[in-house]
Formats: sequence, C-alpha cells, structure tokens
Amino acid sequence: MAAGWSASRRAQEARRQERLLREQWQAARRQARQWEAASEGERRVAAQLLVLTERGWRLLVDRRWPGTRTANVDMLLVGPGGVFVIDVKSWRSAPRTSAGKLHAGSEPRDEHVMKLLTVTKAAESAVASLGMSPVAVQPLMVFAGHRVDTELGRVRLLGEHEIGSALLSENRRLRAESVRAIADHLERVFPDYAGSAVAKEAAATQEQQTQQGETDGLFDLQGLRDAALEEAMRAPIEQWMTFLHPDQVALVRRNWSGPARISGPAGTGKTVVGLHRAAYLARRIDGRVLYVTFANNLPRVQGTFLRAMSPAVADRVDFSSLHSWAQEYLRERGVRVRLHRDKAETAFSLAWKHVGRDSRLAEIDPAVDYWRDEIAHVIKGRGITTFEEYATVPRRRRRAILRRPHRQAVWALYERYESLRSDRGVHDFDDILSLALAEASRQTDRPRYAAVIVDEVQDLTLVGVRLLHTLVGDAPNGLLLVGDGQQAVYPGGFRLVDAGIDIRGDRGQVLRTNYRNSKQILDAALKVVADDAFEDIDGLRSPSRRDIDVTYHDGEVVRVTKATVAEHDQALLAALHALPVRALADAAVLCPSKRAVAHYQRLLAGAQLPVCLLEHYDGSPVDAVKLGTYRKAKGLEFKRVYLPQHDVALPNGADAGGRGATAAPETARERAELSRSQLFVAMTRARDVLWLGSVA
Repeated sequence: MAAGWSASRRAQEARRQERLLREQWQAARRQARQWEAASEGERRVAAQLLVLTERGWRLLVDRRWPGTRTANVDMLLVGPGGVFVIDVKSWRSAPRTSAGKLHAGSEPRDEHVMKLLTVTKAAESAVASLGMSPVAVQPLMVFAGHRVDTELGRVRLLGEHEIGSALLSENRRLRAESVRAIADHLERVFPDYAGSAVAKEAAATQEQQTQQGETDGLFDLQGLRDAALEEAMRAPIEQWMTFLHPDQVALVRRNWSGPARISGPAGTGKTVVGLHRAAYLARRIDGRVLYVTFANNLPRVQGTFLRAMSPAVADRVDFSSLHSWAQEYLRERGVRVRLHRDKAETAFSLAWKHVGRDSRLAEIDPAVDYWRDEIAHVIKGRGITTFEEYATVPRRRRRAILRRPHRQAVWALYERYESLRSDRGVHDFDDILSLALAEASRQTDRPRYAAVIVDEVQDLTLVGVRLLHTLVGDAPNGLLLVGDGQQAVYPGGFRLVDAGIDIRGDRGQVLRTNYRNSKQILDAALKVVADDAFEDIDGLRSPSRRDIDVTYHDGEVVRVTKATVAEHDQALLAALHALPVRALADAAVLCPSKRAVAHYQRLLAGAQLPVCLLEHYDGSPVDAVKLGTYRKAKGLEFKRVYLPQHDVALPNGADAGGRGATAAPETARERAELSRSQLFVAMTRARDVLWLGSVA
C-alpha cells in the first residue's frame, strides 16, 4: 500500500465531514430564522388576542400537547364565543385553498391542517368531561403578515388583523364563570411549554389584568358541569348549543360500526343529540349529511337551530321531511311523479262506495278513515304487493283482529283504489316513497349521502325506513335512528328487523334523564297514558312508566274548568294577556285538530294577540304565540303550553288512562290509544307551565 494513500483517505473523510457540518449549520441557521419568525408572528397574533382578554377572554399560549414530549399547541383561546384552537403560521407566501387543499405558493401544506384537526380533537375530549359540545370547539389557522378570511372544511383561515373582529362576532355561548373554569381546566390538560417567551409575556399581561379586575371564585369540575346544565335547562336554545350532559356528548362523538339508534322517553334530549351529531359529522366526514323527519314543519326549525349552532357546516347538512326529500330525489333522477291529494282522495272515496261500504269491513268499523289508514300504513306503508303476503303479515299497533275474509275485503278495496287512482294518472304520498325506494335500490353510483339521521323514526312507515337505510347501508356512522315508540302519533308500525336493520351492542343507546319537563308536568302527562303499554320499533313491549330521572322540579300544572266554551276561551285569553312582556315568544297553544286551530286563531287575533302558526314557524325568535296541532308540535318545546279543551280529544272525556274505553270495540280502543298518545306528546312539550282547559 502506498504511503500517501492513508493520508489522502483521511483528507477526503475530513472534507466530507466539513460538508456535512456546513450543511447542518446552514439547516440550523434556516430553522433558527424560521423559529424567530414564528415567534415574532406568534407575538403579533398574541398581541391582537390579548385585547380580547380585557373583554373576558382567556388566552393560553405555547401549551404542551397531552401525551407528547415535544409537540405543542400554539394557542388556546376561551371566551364567550367558545373554545378556539389556534395554529399561528408565519409563511412568506400567502395561503390559498384549491379543491379542498391548502397551499402556500406552489407548495402543498395539508399536513398542517391535519395536525390542527388532531389537536382540536384532543381539546374536544378535554372539555367533553364538562359537558361541552364539540360544536363549541373550533380550529383556527392564523397567518401573520397576511390578510385572509376563508374556510377550509372545518378550519377557518384568518389573517392576524382579521382574527379579533372574527372572534368578537361569534355567538355568545359561555358565561364569564364558565370561561374561567374551562380555561383553568384546559390549562391543566395542556400544561405550559417550558421556556416559551411568548407564553410568559401573555401570562404576565393576563396576570396584570386579573389583578386590576375582579377575582371571582372558580368552579370545580362537577360544579361547572351542574351549573352549565342547570342554566341550559332554563335558558334559551343557545345554551344547549354549547352544553349537554357528558353522556350526551359521548353519543355525539361516538364512532359506531354500523346503524345506530338513540331512544328514550319524552324530554330526554334525543333531538338535541341528533342535531349535535349532525354538526359533528359534517365537520369530520367527506360528503353530505341528511337530517330527515316525517313532519314537514320540523326541518325548517332544525335547520335554523343548526345554522345558529354551527354556521360553518350548515351548508353541508340537508334538512327535509321524508316526502319532500323523496319528491326532489325522484325529480333529479328523472322519474315522473304526479302527486295529487284531492284526486287520490276522490279515488279512495269511490272505491269505498263501490266495494267497501257494504262489505264485511263494516262489521268491524263503518268509518272509512280506519280502512284508509289500513291501506296506507299496513299495505302500502310496508310495501306489500300480494294478497298472500298481506294475509299473514302482523299488523303492528292495529287492535282489530282481521280474519282471512276481512283481509280479502281489505284487499279488494285496495285493488279498486289502485285501479281508480291509476286511471286518473295520479300518485299518493305512499307511492312517492315506494318509487324512491325502487330508484335508490337501482342506484349504483357513488352514495348520495355519507350519513343519514332520522328523527322521530317511529312515525315513518316501513318503506320510508327502508328507503333511508338504502342510501347509506350499514356503513360505519352511516345511519342514526332517533325516536321513541311511546310518542308515535300515527296508526300502524313496524320493527327494525323488517327493514333489514340490525342494531347490535352499544349501537342501541337509551337516554333516561328528562331535562325538559318538571316532575309535576311529567306526572300529569304520564297519567294520561298510564294504562297504555306500547311496542317500540325494536319489537319490545314497554310499560307507559319507564325508569327516568327528572332534573327539573319548578314546573306548574294549571287546570281550568268552565261551564261553557265561551267562558273557557275567555279564561285562556286572560291567561295569555297576563304573561310578562315578551313571554309570548315562549308560549304555545296546541290543539288536537286543524278545525280547533282555526277556531283559536280567530279567537287570538280578535284579542289582539300576535300568532305564529307552527306550520310557518322556522325556529327564529318571534314575539308571538305559537299555534298548531299536537302533531305539528312534535320535536319542539316551549316554556308555557296551553291545551284548550284538551279532554275533548279523549274518548268519553277521560283524561287518565283508558277509563271509559274498555267496553268499546277494538278499533275504538285503538283510536283512544292514539288520541292519548297525541295528547301525551302535546303535554310533554311544556317546560315550566302546562295549562289544561276543560268544558264541564
């Protein structure tokens, strides 16, 4: 080996080490400059946010990410508008969004969005123990040195000069004591990142402000939870936009492996959980969310609530009644539909005249309405197309026993009706759902919705439930059914197994705490259905009184009995006129029929009392008495509910259980149970006052 070879080799190695050191030094210098720039950017953003702390906000800067050693969260901000997880960026190039992606110049920067969403999820978990809904936790990406105000999915992108005004314009969600307690809780969960100069500056500024201001005592964890829930029960809707019971928050955030169901007695917050679930899914999944119910007035109200609750995702959730959605779906798919209620009614009346009125059906019940419901809810509502299938099908929630000759008479009525309807070239409402189900079953392209939430599911027909199940199948988090069999207000029924829906294990959840009704009001409502056991859509038969915890004890039941209708109505007007200023906005007059609604609309108008019909109510605050039928009130609640002539809707004037109905035919018993169920629903809309009027 040559003598100079070793020296040459060592020289080459030395030069290589020199290059590596130079590259490492240059990289370290670049990183140091980036850190300095980031630190300076954080200082400028923190300076903007510290202005908010003078208005009751709390700012936590450079916090350690729970479960990690080195990862940090730039800022956590807690204020009247909620909790904000803030990632500060000091990018030379302005941020831009394209096709749902984040870029800086030509460079993709989506990894920063994913990191922010991950830490936001950690913050959601931290405040879930307080009962705070995920809709009150929002991720913000703030860009120092740039002007921007846009959204990228759930993340809002703001410039350093836009963030202050954006936060001040947020809806008020938290009271001052809640802000302090939540900030203290987050301060423990996300500890200080040691050595942060920006954090020390922010902390020193806030400490000085605290010393200059008032120093109220802080809640403990359970204290905050109890106080928030108590306030939510008494306050307007904005409070339950923020705070739920921790068990309800867990359902909102749960990851289900397939179709799921939330059930529970009236007042347990099923619809509230459903709405928060819709907002939660809209922020986290690709695709749209469909929120559907049977009533055509409720979707407008629910849509208003979601827009106030979580405006950033409101355009990703479609609210619709089932039939309205099905008609729009068929129109988009090019399926011709000719819905004509009057012509369909005429066809049925002729069919009844020709083959029903003088048939064996009159032996059981001579009223045409009973047999119209039989065809709508049992035959067409279940999608039955042959007599042999109808001859053996269980008739859920139908009391009359139909032997084969009676079912043959029903089938003859059905066939004549279908023939007359077809001759007129029109469809009825049940046809709309059957056509939509057939079309959805043929659809092979990308699913229309990523998730479907069905509220008041017990009021749908079997065909309607099959249709909605077809849209998402058994996909994880795809289908959520919300409802309670005791609150069914339409004849007929079904079981989930008939729809091919299998709710397994923890995918079936039951809420057992009533947050709406006082004990007095709930006891009065339960007395009405005391003898009425019911079959839920899971196939289980339950007693009218179920295990339930009542959290509210300050309600009042007012019973007024007068000798004449005129005296009764004057008592109602006197009660409404005696309400405090602006209390009409939280009052509702509910009636068993459209005819009664028309009567009381004229009465209230004549007494100069402003009226908002439930069929026009969209959930926006309006200083007027809400007026509508028991059915239209489903899914709603009011501080004061007035039920004029409430016992007229009950057979024999009975207002407790089934008294007076035991000797009646089975069809009369069925009507009586349905009337009591509708009255029960109306009574349980009341939070503080339930006014029950009667005419002796």
